[in-house]
Amino acid sequence: MSALKLLAYLGLLLVLSCLSGAEEQKCSTSAHNCDECIQSGPACAWCSAPNANIRCDTLKGLQRAGCHKSYVFNPRGRVQVVKNDSGTEPADAEALSLRPRDVSLRLRPGVSESFPLMITVPTAQPITELIMDTSALPAGVNVSFSTIVNENPLLVVQVTVTAAQCPSERDDLNQNRNGPWPVHIIPRGFLLSVKLEINLECQCDCTRNREENSAGCGGRGALVCGQCECRTPYTGPQCQGDVDSTLSQNDDYCRPAPNAPVCSRRGKCEEGFCECETRANVGERYSGKFCECSNFDCLYHNGRICGGHGECECGRCVCDEGWTGEDCSCTIETASCRSRNQKLCNGNGMCICGMCKCESHYLGRTCEDSPF
Repeated sequence: MSALKLLAYLGLLLVLSCLSGAEEQKCSTSAHNCDECIQSGPACAWCSAPNANIRCDTLKGLQRAGCHKSYVFNPRGRVQVVKNDSGTEPADAEALSLRPRDVSLRLRPGVSESFPLMITVPTAQPITELIMDTSALPAGVNVSFSTIVNENPLLVVQVTVTAAQCPSERDDLNQNRNGPWPVHIIPRGFLLSVKLEINLECQCDCTRNREENSAGCGGRGALVCGQCECRTPYTGPQCQGDVDSTLSQNDDYCRPAPNAPVCSRRGKCEEGFCECETRANVGERYSGKFCECSNFDCLYHNGRICGGHGECECGRCVCDEGWTGEDCSCTIETASCRSRNQKLCNGNGMCICGMCKCESHYLGRTCEDSPF
């Protein structure tokens, strides 16, 4: 097998091996922050949208709760080849060849990441006797090997790396809890090795972007990953409550305007903050400071909310890419309007929502027919 074919084969295996995932599971709805959420399970994600009713859930759970994908933090693992071998056939039949030589891995704890390791073995070395060793591994990290191809002199081994969980603050890895950690894979009896650089996805990027004295927190706390961390003695979703003040019991804090209904008649006032009522349909939710928003009170088209081509956000359809209109029923695609000469509506009309509106005296799907 030539070097070019071997490299192409390696690339295909690498693509296929990177398609890993985690099964949907229950997540900690009581998680206090994004880091705690994503560490509660390999399929758990965090919603950083303002006034989100649910912060921690699976990706599907957050989407059902109305959290737009742009607000979802859901770290995934990845494998990246940093350095391959020279890509040439070994000149010396007694030499060992390894591809790749340097690999960077980002691991979501609980989710395995794999890549193929291609080994060209010296002709004098029986393949069945080759054993793979590793240098010392970080606590909770496991590396396993399984043979994919065994065709002398080529051996392809799938390397699978898994981290059981994120290290705790009391762990010995305190000074380097998330990596990078260098690990070497060494075929026993040889000097060549493959270097792995392992990092764990245990922290949310948004935690590094604290907005101190945020206006969204009334200037009384920091906005972190969509929620307020209030300074003492303030409390509540926007830090407008004072634990030392009896005024926080006043229903006026739960009204958008004087004499307006408390919590828009969609919830109850608890210590000056609205707690929105739940719906029989778990996918339908009220949200907002005064429960003024919903994810289900939007226009329908063909029996589907927002025509099935958008999301309902606070009573308004936010259309998917390629769709428009108040109910997201209008496509901006124009292929269906092109006539045989590739003109839109044959130049005799306008393409509106994927359909031709013909000028007078012209007929047909693409305005190519005329009674005259």
